[in-house]
Amino acid sequence: MPFSRGKKQTISKIPQLNAKAGWMDNVQSKQDDGNQMKRSPSSPQGAPKKRSAFVDITNASKVLPAQTKKREPVKSSKKTQKTTILAKNEINLKKSGSVTLEGKPEKKKVGKTVEREPEAPQPEESQPEERCSEVPEEFDIDKEHQGDSFMTAEYAKDIFDYMKAREEKFIIKDYMDKQPDLNREMRGILVDWMVEVQENFELNHETLYLAVKLTDHYLSETVSMRENLQLIGSTTMLIASKFEERCPPCVDDFLYICDDAYKREEIISMEINILQALKFDINIPVPYRFLRRYAKCIQANMETLTLARYICELTLQELEFVPERASKLASACLLLAMLMKDLGDWTPILQYHTGYTLTDLLPLVKRLNFMLTYVDDKFKAVRSKYSHKVFFEVAKIKSLDIKKLHEVLD
Repeated sequence: MPFSRGKKQTISKIPQLNAKAGWMDNVQSKQDDGNQMKRSPSSPQGAPKKRSAFVDITNASKVLPAQTKKREPVKSSKKTQKTTILAKNEINLKKSGSVTLEGKPEKKKVGKTVEREPEAPQPEESQPEERCSEVPEEFDIDKEHQGDSFMTAEYAKDIFDYMKAREEKFIIKDYMDKQPDLNREMRGILVDWMVEVQENFELNHETLYLAVKLTDHYLSETVSMRENLQLIGSTTMLIASKFEERCPPCVDDFLYICDDAYKREEIISMEINILQALKFDINIPVPYRFLRRYAKCIQANMETLTLARYICELTLQELEFVPERASKLASACLLLAMLMKDLGDWTPILQYHTGYTLTDLLPLVKRLNFMLTYVDDKFKAVRSKYSHKVFFEVAKIKSLDIKKLHEVLD
């Protein structure tokens, strides 16, 4: 076994995860002056220090004496006043670099930019309306959020189309033949442990999916030993937490969760190696994001969506589903959940937003149903997680009979 699972490593007994205030106090008391802090000690407690952003490049301090001189009853000709003002303006324009070769300010260009400012927003406001008109009205699932600046409904379809096109860059094949010291079972144990870490740290599901993706991509590029496998998994969880979480766990949390099997320097060094191997391109599309989007097309309830999430999370432990595209895997998981809940077949709105037909998903749905029927007893984290009432106990739902599945699909 590559992982040490002593009493100290039992994840469910971590005292720091239950009380947020106590967790931060314990972490800060354990860390030295040179250690990494989870939060800045000044930013969350008090307001940031006020700072004048333009103190060095303005002439505010120089204008005040000039204004006071104007109030004095001193007679001065209009020509002298104009020359002093022009001289000051030329000095300021020379500093900003917006003067002509003759030293005179470009008045015409400044005037043009001022006149164009109110006209600039007009084409930008018309762009979202044009994009919304491209989606047929019967397939528009974002119309209820129109006008909500936080939902950005006018760009939702374009965002997911971009993510789907980006999948082509991150397709990997079975890499276990390149790893002489690793096998499928070791990888499954690692993912099973990562699910427990995500559950106990209460991280987002996107963090778990991204961490598994980072692990697979790194192992496909670099030959690793079994004693470093847990180090890779914990480091990818750290990277994914920094990418997805608002308040990610710090390095000390992952050192503790690994039962102090590794040192701080080893995690930091592994983080550098992973980022360099992936060329710092870690925005990998994950099936969880597509799954929520596609479930919105049929207005699926939480129980159906949770069942599809359970099927999709089981695929993380299986190496055979690594080469599958995230959008296609999410579509197949949703289709199988719909068949298990007797919610009908693949609808035209799903075909429009996913880009997959029923014939495209049939082989993958059969493989997913076979995996759901013969779940490996060695990996219990996902099944125990979705057996809880919070997740509607979807892990206890029986899979479809193979004959019945063929009759429904064929």
